[in-house]
Amino acid sequence: MREYLLTLCITAAVTYLLTGPVRKFAIVAGAMPEIRARDVHREPTPRLGGIAMFFGLCAGLLVADHLTNLNQVFETSNEPRALLSGAALIWLIGVLDDKFEIDALIKLGGQMIAAGVMVVQGLTILWLPVPGVGSVALTQWQGTLLTVALVVITINAVNFVDGLDGLAAGMVCIAATAFFLYAYRIWYSYGVEAAAPATLFSAILMGMCLGFLPHNMHPARIFMGDSGSMLIGLVLAAGAISVTGQVDPDALNLYVGSEKEAVHQTVPVYIPLLLPLTIIAVPAADLILAIVRRTWRGQSPFAADRGHLHHRLLEIGHSHSRAVLIMYFWSALIAFGALAYSVNSASMWIVLGVVFLSAIGLILLLLPRFTPRAPRWMEHFVPPRYRRRGEVAAVAPEASTPAAAAEQPAAVAQENRTPVVSGVAGVNGATAIGSRARLDDRRRAGTR
Repeated sequence: MREYLLTLCITAAVTYLLTGPVRKFAIVAGAMPEIRARDVHREPTPRLGGIAMFFGLCAGLLVADHLTNLNQVFETSNEPRALLSGAALIWLIGVLDDKFEIDALIKLGGQMIAAGVMVVQGLTILWLPVPGVGSVALTQWQGTLLTVALVVITINAVNFVDGLDGLAAGMVCIAATAFFLYAYRIWYSYGVEAAAPATLFSAILMGMCLGFLPHNMHPARIFMGDSGSMLIGLVLAAGAISVTGQVDPDALNLYVGSEKEAVHQTVPVYIPLLLPLTIIAVPAADLILAIVRRTWRGQSPFAADRGHLHHRLLEIGHSHSRAVLIMYFWSALIAFGALAYSVNSASMWIVLGVVFLSAIGLILLLLPRFTPRAPRWMEHFVPPRYRRRGEVAAVAPEASTPAAAAEQPAAVAQENRTPVVSGVAGVNGATAIGSRARLDDRRRAGTR
C-alpha cells in the first residue's frame, strides 16, 4: 500500500506543479476558444490541461517501475506499456482538438485506434464471468470488439460530463478511488497477481485528478480540454478491462464446487467487474440521454447542446458549486454502494444506507434555492451569504456608501453582459498568469 500511495503522491505533485506552466503555454499558444452558446463560463479560459495530466501519468509509471514491489507489474505484464501507448495516442489527438477543433468523427476514429493499440499489446478482455454459465472464453474478434466498445463508451462518457469546473476530474477521481479499493482487495486479500496492473492504474488516475483539481475548481484557471478528459477516460477504461478480462473467477477460491456454481455465488463480488460502468453510471447515463435526445431531434449524436445533467441542475436554480457537489454525491453513492455490496451482499444495512442516502440526494435536488445557515459561533468564519439575516443587516449600512451606490448599476449590468471574445486584454485567461484577482476586479476588467 505504501508504494501505491507514493506513486499516487508523485503523480499528483507532478500534475499540480506542471499545470501552472502549461496554463501559460496554452495562453501563449492561443488555446483559448471563444465562449460558445452551451458554455457556462463567461470569460475565455485556457485549455490543454491534459498536457500536465499526461506527464503526471508518465511520472507515475516511471516511479512505479523503480519500486521494489510494483516493478513486478512491469516484468510480468505488458499492460502498463499498452496503457502508455494508447494514452499517448489519445492525448495527442486531444491536444490537436483543443488547439484546432478537429472533427468529431476523426476523434472517434482516433479513440478506436488507441483502443486497438492497447489490444495489440495485450490489454484486452479474454473471458467474462457469466452467472449461471461460468467463465465464457472470448474469441480474438469478440474480445477486441468488446474492448474497443468499452474504451470508446468510457472516453465519451467522461468527455460529455466535462461541462462544469472540476466536475469531470472529481467524478473520475471518485470512481478511481472505488475501483482502487476493489482491485487492491482482489490483489492483496486473495493473492491474484493479475489484479495488480488495475490497482496501479487506479492509483495513478487518482493522482492525476487530485493534482489537477486545485487549478480546475470554480472559478477554473484552466480546463483539461479533450486532451485531459479523453485521457482519464481511457485510463479508467484500461483498469476495468484489465481486471474484467484478466482475472479468472476460480483464482479467488471463494467457493468449492463447479465453476458454474462458483461464478453464480460470486456475483456480488463481481458487480464492479461485470458492470464496470457502474463506477461512472452518472456520466454513462448522461451519454445515453444525450444520444437519445439529439437523435430524437434529428441532430447528430455528436452535436453539442445544453441538455446535459449539469446544465439541467443550473437551470432549476442550483449554483455552480452546488451542482458539482450534487454530481459528486451521486457518483460516490453509486460507486461506493456497489463496492460495499460486493464486499457483503447479505447485509441489509448496506441496502438501507443506500436508500437513505438516495433520499437525501433527492431532497437536495428538490431544494435548489435552499441556503444553509451557519451557527452563530461560526458566522465570523464563513462567507456572508451563509450568515443569518441579523449579521448581514449589520453589515449593510457599511455597504451603503456613495461609492458602493455608484458601482451598483454597473454590477447589475454585468449580469446581462455579452461574452468576451478571446484575445481581449483583461480577461481571465490573460490576467491570471500571476496571482488570481478578486472577483470584483475580474468583473471590472472584463468591461469595455
